[in-house]
Amino acid sequence: MGGGEKKRRVASRTLLFNKINKLSKERRRLMLTKINEKLNQKGFTLIELMIVIAIIGILAAIAIPQFAAYRRKSYNSAAISDLRTAKTTLEAYYADVQVYP
Repeated sequence: MGGGEKKRRVASRTLLFNKINKLSKERRRLMLTKINEKLNQKGFTLIELMIVIAIIGILAAIAIPQFAAYRRKSYNSAAISDLRTAKTTLEAYYADVQVYP
């Protein structure tokens, strides 16, 4: 955090606390509690983020080959279905003309 940013945060906090001091005691206490809760919130650590990314990578490594296999199976199923349709059409033609085309 740069020096200018730090000064802005301090000035912003000072302004906020001056406004709060003008409020009633109970309301001031509630607002200070909420502000302290927000200031104490922390983000994720770098190691936590790296673990999540590693897990996502492992899941992707498992899922992508499976997806390719499912695509191949669906193409084969579509081809078999088309062949059955062609067979049925040829049999219907033979039933009408008694000769295969």
